[in-house]
Amino acid sequence: MQLSALAAVGFFSLTGLWPALLATFVFAALARWMRGVSRSGAVAGALVCFLLYACEGWQAFVLLAAVFLLTWAATHVGYERKQRLGTAEKSEGRKASQILANLGVAAGSAVLFLYSGGRPIFLAALVAALAEAAADTVSSEIGQAMSDQARMITNWKPVPAGTDGAVSWAGTLAGVAAAGSISLISNLTGLLPLRVSGIALLAAILGTFCDSYLGAWLERRHLLKNDAVNLLSTLVAAAVAAFLVKNLQLI
Repeated sequence: MQLSALAAVGFFSLTGLWPALLATFVFAALARWMRGVSRSGAVAGALVCFLLYACEGWQAFVLLAAVFLLTWAATHVGYERKQRLGTAEKSEGRKASQILANLGVAAGSAVLFLYSGGRPIFLAALVAALAEAAADTVSSEIGQAMSDQARMITNWKPVPAGTDGAVSWAGTLAGVAAAGSISLISNLTGLLPLRVSGIALLAAILGTFCDSYLGAWLERRHLLKNDAVNLLSTLVAAAVAAFLVKNLQLI
């Protein structure tokens, strides 16, 4: 398996840190300029970006950029319609808690990869977490933009689009496509072999459905907030990917 280029470069090596710092600055500045994140979100995004690049190399940075572009584009699809529904993302972008809830598990997986001596199960966990984050946001945004009505995942009863725990065909297909794009990029950049990127895709889809169930059962009852649901869902995706890759002995 071809591992991240930075597996052989120390975390505190200037050779590895300067590209990470440059990529972090550019990424945070562009994300803020595009109003994809708030000021606090830019700081949180910079932290995630630095950890991914410093621990995994340019491949992880490419994945992060792809997640950002996919979610940013999906957020702006049908924005006026979502404003009328009251479900549109705030114009200043996502705040720090949202960024960390969606990307914190991926950043943690990157750190674990580095300090475990390069155990590849953490690469699979990282990709699965990023793919789930992309799928969750894209499915929600596209579902609200394209569907007047959705169905609760627990009982399949029709509910208004944007309801916690609701799913739609348009949103689900868009989410799968987003997760598939991230998984494919992980293979094309050499971060994961094809069969492992497929496992990451499967884990991401399972994590996305977990998000919907948690939304229906716990978020609607105000037992969990959306950020907690997102964090748990990416954690599920990462854990499933790591478990399958290890036990199927794929790498």
